[in-house]
Amino acid sequence: MASSPKVKRTTKPRDGAQNLLRSQKDAYARLLNQHQNGKFRSYLQELAKQQVEESMSTSVSRQMADASICLYTDKTSYQVTCTEDQGIMELHKATAPKKVPSKLQHKRNEKDIKMSSNLVGSEEGDSQQLSCSCGEEQAKNKSKKKRLKGNLAKKDEAECGPEVDLIIAGKSPNKNIKSPQTQASKESLPQNNKDKGTKGGRGSRKQLFEQYMCTEDVSAGLERGELLKGVLRINPKKYMEAFVPSPDGSADIFLDGIAARNRALNGDVVVVKVLPPEQWKAVSGDINERTLANQMVPKAPDVIVEAHYNEDDEVIGKMKNVSLHDKALVTTQSVIHGSAFNISGSSSERAMQRTGKVVFIFEQKHSRAASGFLKFLPNKNFAMFSPVDHRIPRVNLPLADCPADFVSRPGDYENTLFICRITHWPADNNFAEGRLAKTLGQAGEIEPETEGIMTEYDVDFSEFSEEVLNCLPQDLPWSIPAHELSRRRDLRKECVFTIDPATARDLDDALSCKQLSDGNFEVGVHIADVSYFVEEGSVLDQIAGKRATSVYLVQKVIPMLPRLLCEELCSLNPLTDRLTFSVIWKLSPEGKILSEWFGRTVICSCIKMSYDHAQSMIEAPDKHFSAEELPPCSPNHRIHEIQEAILDLHNIAKQLRAQRFEGGALQLNQLKLSFTLDKESSMPQGCYVYQYQDSNKLVEEFMLLANMAAAHQIYRTFPELAILRRHPPPQSKMVDDLQEFCDQMGLDIDFNSSGGLHRSLNENLGKDEYAAARREVLTHMCSRAMQMASYFCTGALKDENSFHHYALNVPLYTHFTSPIRRYVDVIVHRLLAASLNCGPPLSLSIEEVHKLASHCNDRKTASKRVQELSSELFFAVFVKECGPLDSEAMVVGVLDQSFDVLVLRYGVQKRIYCNSLEGLKAVHFRKVGKRPEMTLVWEQGDPSKESTQQEISIFTLLDVQLKADGAPMKYSAVLKRPSAFVEDILYSPVKSSPLV
Repeated sequence: MASSPKVKRTTKPRDGAQNLLRSQKDAYARLLNQHQNGKFRSYLQELAKQQVEESMSTSVSRQMADASICLYTDKTSYQVTCTEDQGIMELHKATAPKKVPSKLQHKRNEKDIKMSSNLVGSEEGDSQQLSCSCGEEQAKNKSKKKRLKGNLAKKDEAECGPEVDLIIAGKSPNKNIKSPQTQASKESLPQNNKDKGTKGGRGSRKQLFEQYMCTEDVSAGLERGELLKGVLRINPKKYMEAFVPSPDGSADIFLDGIAARNRALNGDVVVVKVLPPEQWKAVSGDINERTLANQMVPKAPDVIVEAHYNEDDEVIGKMKNVSLHDKALVTTQSVIHGSAFNISGSSSERAMQRTGKVVFIFEQKHSRAASGFLKFLPNKNFAMFSPVDHRIPRVNLPLADCPADFVSRPGDYENTLFICRITHWPADNNFAEGRLAKTLGQAGEIEPETEGIMTEYDVDFSEFSEEVLNCLPQDLPWSIPAHELSRRRDLRKECVFTIDPATARDLDDALSCKQLSDGNFEVGVHIADVSYFVEEGSVLDQIAGKRATSVYLVQKVIPMLPRLLCEELCSLNPLTDRLTFSVIWKLSPEGKILSEWFGRTVICSCIKMSYDHAQSMIEAPDKHFSAEELPPCSPNHRIHEIQEAILDLHNIAKQLRAQRFEGGALQLNQLKLSFTLDKESSMPQGCYVYQYQDSNKLVEEFMLLANMAAAHQIYRTFPELAILRRHPPPQSKMVDDLQEFCDQMGLDIDFNSSGGLHRSLNENLGKDEYAAARREVLTHMCSRAMQMASYFCTGALKDENSFHHYALNVPLYTHFTSPIRRYVDVIVHRLLAASLNCGPPLSLSIEEVHKLASHCNDRKTASKRVQELSSELFFAVFVKECGPLDSEAMVVGVLDQSFDVLVLRYGVQKRIYCNSLEGLKAVHFRKVGKRPEMTLVWEQGDPSKESTQQEISIFTLLDVQLKADGAPMKYSAVLKRPSAFVEDILYSPVKSSPLV
């Protein structure tokens, strides 16, 4: 650095001391407000008057000129000046006057850190400067320091930003770590946050994070119930806030700040120690109490049936606390998902949320890889990596890893995406250490962005090694050996066919149906026999188990198996003999199972149909289809025969479906966006909401039936080794609160059972043209209350009642029908073969199956998220290339200064901020009972005319426009100013009220 930042003020010392006192009071007020300690409320009221007068930027203006501060502010725009990183922020001895005693500096640090921690991670903080008194001001009130220190000692951290998290000076949570007050600086630098910039070596650094507990203490603490274990979730938009689910199903444990996370990353399995009750978070029900706004608890939406969630939603996953907005209030009296709808109770309603800190990382689930940008640091032998995902810390990496001309031409790489892998995160450093892994390309382009997404979620998209490929059949073209045919039931003359998406290449399921002489039907589900080609324990088996699932992106598929298998030898391609594992039933026309047979078979599919082909046959049962209207068909089977089979399957499927839902099943389908791509460039040319048709339902019913049959077969034979899939019910407290909200909204929704919920969602939302939209909004709300389905080993879960699948309402369920793309299905096939004496016994132990199930859960969740991010990426490109896009939208949540909408034409959800609406004169938020409402007051071009008012509440229909933002891959939703016609729609009782 050319010069050290100046910290002297231009005001008189007396004025400086007065400003310092105000700063101290502000920090103290924020601390007390955060904890809502009753005995300090009167003190808070007095300080509230002073807060309005205070300017928080007094001491920051000069310091912001320092180049080192830019390392923090460019990522988050938070102006923080009191923290510096190892080797990056070297300060000269003249940075702060030596005459300031370290104790006074330490006291100021406590205040400064607390002030900054209350602003970072919030949108309000974007416009505020954090005042860090690191100069000549003298603190005079020792008793106030004592009180502050007593409160802060129990709270282990406060942060200045994603890279600026400091442990509170004065009392280390680790007894082995000396108080920073007692640490002497070998460089004679002030003992404040700037200690981290010294060159005195590790010994001169402050301990920013606690040392992890030893495994023996962790095990003992977990056994005694003093410690809790769970998956860490970090809010993607408020990265200072993280949560760990409580094992007893109560409200999540809140981890306040980066130091509380103790270097754990999103998705890691962590061990948490709950802090004392006086350090818990107070949550109030008054929306106007903005002092609590930045302390609320948004949680990652992790409770959908099959792990579907949208990171753009600033939401609470388990609906214990409701995030209104950064400027609004959340109440634990409500269970509504912050992005779906928001409730706040009276100001007298208060609840405490437990807080905690990470004491041990049980398992690093996060890949420790991130995409982001390089930053050049003058006069340093390393560069800084700034991740796109703010939940990941910034990383110091060697200049040797950077491009050769990076030092001389850093500007050339400002828009270049890189991949960095974290190798270490020292306990005394806000920044992690890592190595640059790869240059991706220009930000905003589909392929570099896609590769970054896959790398971050640890998707293995590398080519299969020669060792793996050597496990495949080498003599091509391959044909089924004669001895294998002799051991299988031969179904090659049967009318067997596939129904898949038109672009599918990995065809792993086929159907057959023929009517018997007694009027019943023989129905078969035939699944590719992948386990025949993937020998247990082989290198191929190991890589398939590691990948665990194929990953479906918008423009391509990352396969679990080599393409020779998944697209050729295992794929049930038409007019080709293929090895299969089949379940064949004798069914009555009403769908009653009369008999069941499992076994290994060989088939020859007579035709590859798409869902649209099958749908056309269902919709026109009397039509005679010509060969030109369908794909190539086997000459051994007439088109009419195939059509009759599809119609019979459709009729039986309707019976099975009706029986499932009458028996209490629940289906929460959410809108899915699909794209049409340019064949050459793979750029999106169009997009549409995927339509779920009767042909989809036909295939679904028989796949469900086959999966349930396989579950019973393997569990009956191997009660300790079976790998099944369970879906726990939503937690009762959440459901009760959701029921309360729906009652307030006038919605007749039955949450007593999965079946009751399904019926009410499909029957009680009206019959008008927007009933489907209201159903989508409510489905979104209900999905947030659900827990995730997961694989498990029956021997590791002793209570058989916990095997139950809530959504399907069946006692046993597994995955059997997609072994080409799911490794769990391969294991199920092996168990089936062993149970039928047509295959060797499974060589895995209960513990190995349990670990395998856990791994498959992780990879399935990651795959789902990558798929969603791919869709979001393509839609952002589509908006940029083809926008602006107009659509109707329905309100799904109302906050105090913004509201969330479901864009009906495209099935995406976006937040509309009132302060971004041109011509908006005023915003009036209110609550009617627990129903949030908002009035928008629009200016008129003619001053003589009255302002136009527009009412906003949940289920209100609006006109919006989607348009690209300046940043890559970003777009926003803008509310169209209402016209007289639009107002008629908005205020129509049928279309704007919840249900009239």
